[in-house]
Amino acid sequence: MESNCLSASGSAISVLNSFAPNDANHLITVPGLFAIQAGLRPHALSIASPHGNLTYAEVDAQSTIVAQTLKAAGLTANDPVGLYFESSAEFIVAALGTWKAGGAYLPIDPAYPAERANFILSDSGAPIVLTRREHVARLSGGSWRTICIEDLPAAGNAAAPPPRLGDADDLAYIIYTSGSTGVPKGVEITHRNLRNLVDWHNHEFLTTAQDRATQIAGPGFDAAVWELWPYLAAGASIHIPSREARYSAAQLRDWLVAQEITISFLPTVLAEEALGLSWPVETSLRILLTGGDALHLFPSPDLPFGVVNNYGPTECTVVATSAQVKASAGEQTAPTIGRPILNTKIYLLDESGHAVPDGEVGEIYVGGASVGRGYRNRPDLTAEGFVTIYAGGSTERVFKTGDLARLLPDGEFAFAGRADDQIKIRGFRVEPDEIASAINRHPGIVSSAVIARSDSGEKRLVAYVATVPGREVWDRELRDALAQTLPDYMVPATFVLLDRIPVTANGKLDKANLPAPSELNQLRRDNYAAPRSELEEVVEGMVGPILGLSKVSIHDNFFLLGGHSLMGAQVIAKVRDLFGVELNLRNVFECPTVAKLSARIESSLVARLEEMSEDEVNQALQQAQPGSGPISFGGHANKVN
Repeated sequence: MESNCLSASGSAISVLNSFAPNDANHLITVPGLFAIQAGLRPHALSIASPHGNLTYAEVDAQSTIVAQTLKAAGLTANDPVGLYFESSAEFIVAALGTWKAGGAYLPIDPAYPAERANFILSDSGAPIVLTRREHVARLSGGSWRTICIEDLPAAGNAAAPPPRLGDADDLAYIIYTSGSTGVPKGVEITHRNLRNLVDWHNHEFLTTAQDRATQIAGPGFDAAVWELWPYLAAGASIHIPSREARYSAAQLRDWLVAQEITISFLPTVLAEEALGLSWPVETSLRILLTGGDALHLFPSPDLPFGVVNNYGPTECTVVATSAQVKASAGEQTAPTIGRPILNTKIYLLDESGHAVPDGEVGEIYVGGASVGRGYRNRPDLTAEGFVTIYAGGSTERVFKTGDLARLLPDGEFAFAGRADDQIKIRGFRVEPDEIASAINRHPGIVSSAVIARSDSGEKRLVAYVATVPGREVWDRELRDALAQTLPDYMVPATFVLLDRIPVTANGKLDKANLPAPSELNQLRRDNYAAPRSELEEVVEGMVGPILGLSKVSIHDNFFLLGGHSLMGAQVIAKVRDLFGVELNLRNVFECPTVAKLSARIESSLVARLEEMSEDEVNQALQQAQPGSGPISFGGHANKVN
């Protein structure tokens, strides 16, 4: 037994550190690498979450039960299996089980509108969806079979299959992204693609079984792929924070430090906020990875960890280029996106398909082992995006990203924006045409256009709409309609009413003539309700500027006005400063209106007052006079649960 363990260990190390030619028909796939680690360290921690911990042996056994269940249900090779879970241990177990059964996992975030989730399942042709009982009602009306994870048998007697030496070109996963045609499109990634990402990551960042990594991105965001499989292939542990901590840079920092996390990924917007915080000198964190949007900040030299910026479209297996961000900006106004990763090539081409001179801006074409199979059931879009170029004396299949960059003298690439209209909001890639298509389905809308603006300092989606003559469309009416089909990050923050959508002489959208949003040109918010008390007036005056609005009805939903989790963190900080009341993000989700939030704050203050003496009350009232700062009530913040 001892000699077998030594042999397996040597084999695992060899597998993780070898970069075999990518023309092999077979290779040890990621589930095979996980099985090796489960055999080497069955009792080691694999997944830690707010709901409990799982060892490698437990994850291996539970995923085997999933595989057996899927096979018994008729799953065949390369079939997609819908995984309708939040970020959780269940999601990871279900993905591994799907692989063991020979299928490809299809992540669907329960936060998506039911219509979008059902479209993804129908379009992908997934014969089976795995989920929890609480979500079943949202997955009705399709031809797929729904299996609840709670109904699976116990894993005690499961016989684990040997490490799978699978076909390198089998599908590993399908992730749906926003589509320029008005509907989402599914990106197909193979085990060969995924293995290249895992090999690069574990070699580049010296991943070991002692590493403690995080899973923070939503399952429908391709960054979640990167957060999971390199570490489970290396025997490290995955740590999942609470939902509240996931959206607050300060809470996340405290959690990362307390959990002794060694390497973590944060989406760009959250990473920039985290980089502005003070960090303890003694921390286990050695690397902070980021990506998803253009990074604008350089890290302080005082940070106790390295910062790595990354770039890559979903079609190219998450990461195509990477670079450590130096504290000194030098001549650069923003951090670079780095150099190509392992077995990956970057070409900068002009509109005619010719290479641009060094230092000039060209469109990014990605080639090599990272380039995925194509789009699910969309040969037309696949032919447009996955093209063949002639380079280095031979032809090569590459992905046409639509992103722009220029090559710097040091060999790194500087990002230079988009070649088309595609934009990124909060780390998600968004096609404005998909949003405009959803808006145009409203019976009161004639035409629309969607762009991103940064008038208030933060990038936000703005929709311009022309309505049917004589028909008034209300802001809330349109938001409610869009919320039925689009995820919250795709619902515009502002709707501007125009007589017509401006176009250029050749019939294209005339962005230069789209006016900046103002209180005078926006869609009316129906049944505006003014504050009924001084407290509600203060809360409205606090929430409005965060949303970029001068007026907010006390019954308007914060998140349907363009608010998101990072803005929610600003609300929490303001409430703490103004009232001395400590909220968490769950409270903001539960009380998303001025009226409800005011009531929650008031109940906390009243509870505190009832515990105070008359002298303490008088002292607090004196503190509450205008200009006196937050109400401290004896110097203690009032925590709301």
